[in-house]
Amino acid sequence: MSGHSKWATIKHKKAALDAKRGKAFTRIIKEITIAARGGGDPDSNPRLRTAILAAKAVSMPADNIKRAIQRGTGEIEGGQIEEVMFEGYGPGGAAVLVHVATDNRNRTVSEIRHLFTKYNGKLGEQGSVSRLFERKSQILIAQENATEDKLMEIVLDAGAEDIRNDGTNWEILSPPEAHEAVLTAIQNAKIETVSAEVAMLPSVLVKLEGKEAASMLKLSEALEEHEDVQNVYSNFDIDENVMEALAQ
Repeated sequence: MSGHSKWATIKHKKAALDAKRGKAFTRIIKEITIAARGGGDPDSNPRLRTAILAAKAVSMPADNIKRAIQRGTGEIEGGQIEEVMFEGYGPGGAAVLVHVATDNRNRTVSEIRHLFTKYNGKLGEQGSVSRLFERKSQILIAQENATEDKLMEIVLDAGAEDIRNDGTNWEILSPPEAHEAVLTAIQNAKIETVSAEVAMLPSVLVKLEGKEAASMLKLSEALEEHEDVQNVYSNFDIDENVMEALAQ
């Protein structure tokens, strides 16, 4: 998991820049809108509660959150967004999942396929790689912010399953339904997080080096930059120093 969690850290740094450009707002607003289709009351809609937490983490104004919920529930127009998960292979055979929210499926399929081809990957059929991933709550905490023993006391009681050491961060893994409780327990303990999300985490990793590593990171970044892409998940494993250099 080390390669994946380190990439999550790099993505978090990029997300801070995206937030300044308003890109994070766009993605979270789409997520709130989709989540609100299951009901506009966050108390009875776990996915909506998680989306609202993400919105508050980037200081999204309450009015923006309210309008996104109303679009999702149909109270105001503009909620015609389709949610799609694309599956494919990147350079070196790394598995890739691309979570998309779009108002034009045909256009988005064409554009996502083009990006895979451009960076030596291939868009696959539904079910081709999803079996290699599991949906989990993943929370990263810089090791200087807390000891492992302290974290174990806090998160295991809240429902976490495991704490892993990636060399830089503590990676806390939990069932998706425990995400909110675990994150709240950490926040109540005044411990700062590097990132916190419900993600599709790989069960096996594929080691990439050289040109394949460079192409994989370029593919990941190009997919992340697409306006309809909500999240990108992959099972690549690249050495930290190589990843840092290529991600500049």
